[in-house]
Amino acid sequence: MTLTAPTRAPEHRARPRRVLRVRHVSGTYRLRQLVVPLATVVVLLLAAAISMGRGDYPISIPQVLGALVGLGDDTQRFIVTELRAPRIAAAVLVGVALGMSGALIQTFARNPLASPDILGVNGGAAIGAVSVIVFAGTGTTAAGVLGGIGLPLAALLGGFVMAFAVFGLAWRKGVDGYRLVLIGVGLSAMANAVVQYLLTRSTIWDAAAANVWITGSLNGRGWDDVLPLALALAVLVPAALALGRVLNVLQFGDETARGLGVRVPLAQGTVVVVAVALAAFAVSAAGPIQFVALVVPQIAVRLTGGSRPPLIASGLLGALLLVASDLTARTVLTEAFPVGVVTAVVGAPYLLWLLVRGRRRSTL
Repeated sequence: MTLTAPTRAPEHRARPRRVLRVRHVSGTYRLRQLVVPLATVVVLLLAAAISMGRGDYPISIPQVLGALVGLGDDTQRFIVTELRAPRIAAAVLVGVALGMSGALIQTFARNPLASPDILGVNGGAAIGAVSVIVFAGTGTTAAGVLGGIGLPLAALLGGFVMAFAVFGLAWRKGVDGYRLVLIGVGLSAMANAVVQYLLTRSTIWDAAAANVWITGSLNGRGWDDVLPLALALAVLVPAALALGRVLNVLQFGDETARGLGVRVPLAQGTVVVVAVALAAFAVSAAGPIQFVALVVPQIAVRLTGGSRPPLIASGLLGALLLVASDLTARTVLTEAFPVGVVTAVVGAPYLLWLLVRGRRRSTL
């Protein structure tokens, strides 16, 4: 069985493409490729405003918007800007990072099952982060460790090590998407075993903090957690967008890319570095939130009608999914309910559908 990224249906090819010209630069686009991101931004802003207004102290949407621009009383401004806005900002940035990372990896591997969580990148980041919580937490408080710079650096390093291990083992004069997924699943299981072993060596307080982090949670996020992620995305998002032309060629295979003059190893390495960095920074900020990077790119490619997962739409839809999941977790369930559980409930059925769909195709 080989699962490949979906290609455009024949009827999509007949749809007219519009031409955009800016001085001496021109390009083609479809109307849906502009409408979907714009509509997603509108819905995302509405969901964020609703989420910032929900809690033990309810605030209406007009009051939330007023507090964000400095209006309203001191209590409302403090609750919105200091207590709730950092959590929503973290959700948006983490969603953007995971959505774009998934789009990069799925296009590179030409496989809809390829994503940071399936390929073990999140597991590697979890090993690094839990190691910091367990060992550096000895004699200190876990909260102090979580707020330091050690955890994000350890998560970033762990994600890179696992990513290079997965892609190194899958490399056979190129990367086969099916082999990549199998190796990623195996190393993910190994990473999970290592994390569980580390938890047996921890104190009860550090184990509790690590378990919350492993599930994926936005609880207690402040501006100190948002700033490093925002600075990372300020570099990584433009780098990902700059890879758009290379991705358009890589999706057709290595031989075609070489024929069009692309240095395939360099291009693949650059895509991997940017994708892993996006995923690792997201994991360091909110834990290994599952299935966002898997589900969102495939939703985006179906909404926009393109030939590969679009980066901008994937990032925005990832932010919307995470904000909506966090809102559901806080309002339908409990205030401290981990958002990773909600995304897993959404993503697990989708993963099963992809597997069943791929099996049916292989038997035709």
